[in-house]
Amino acid sequence: MGSSNSKIKFPFSPRNSVKDHYRNVEQKAFNQNSALGDLSFTGTNSHTDTQETYSSDEDTGNIFYWFVILHAEDDTDEAVRVQELLHNEFCIKPGIIFAEMPSGRHLLENLQDAMNGSAWTIILLTENFLSEYCCEFQAYACLFSSLTKPHKGNTVIPLRPRNTSLPPDKTPLVLGALNALQEDSPGFAAQVKKIFQESSYRQQQAVWKNKKEKEDVQELLEW
Repeated sequence: MGSSNSKIKFPFSPRNSVKDHYRNVEQKAFNQNSALGDLSFTGTNSHTDTQETYSSDEDTGNIFYWFVILHAEDDTDEAVRVQELLHNEFCIKPGIIFAEMPSGRHLLENLQDAMNGSAWTIILLTENFLSEYCCEFQAYACLFSSLTKPHKGNTVIPLRPRNTSLPPDKTPLVLGALNALQEDSPGFAAQVKKIFQESSYRQQQAVWKNKKEKEDVQELLEW
């Protein structure tokens, strides 16, 4: 029980060294790309507007992410690797991992903000997923959100990474019923491009902006 309780605490105080390192590296990369006018990806300008928004916003609360990766505490490095894969190989960015959510906040508050502030929720299915019960809780909360919010339908994506992947026979029944991305599958790249569509991102971003504007007005009125 002692070890279980210690793991539950990780969303409250994520690994800041990993977070700060990769945030700084990516920020420099985005700035360099903007300076060089590097807007190319497989012959199109897909996701370009999003990259510019990310590089120009200092407050991450003003960024609507393409994805958030939910992961076990011991899978932070693997989550960062998958994040970089989607950023660099598929130009799907910005994205965030759950360990990068603000420290000192309640798990549910961070989870709610992560789901509402991103278009897709990626659940990293590894052997460590089953060792931390909060991971299953997060997964079910995301599924519930996708079922109750029309614009969130089909936005929960289980992903089996090539490292320490959770076998299908060990996957919880509800998650096993979803079409999972398999990194070592020959069709992985095609699946990624099919799922992460610009039109779907823009639709969800519009909903997020509208809600955020209403909340900002309400705060001003209360103030």
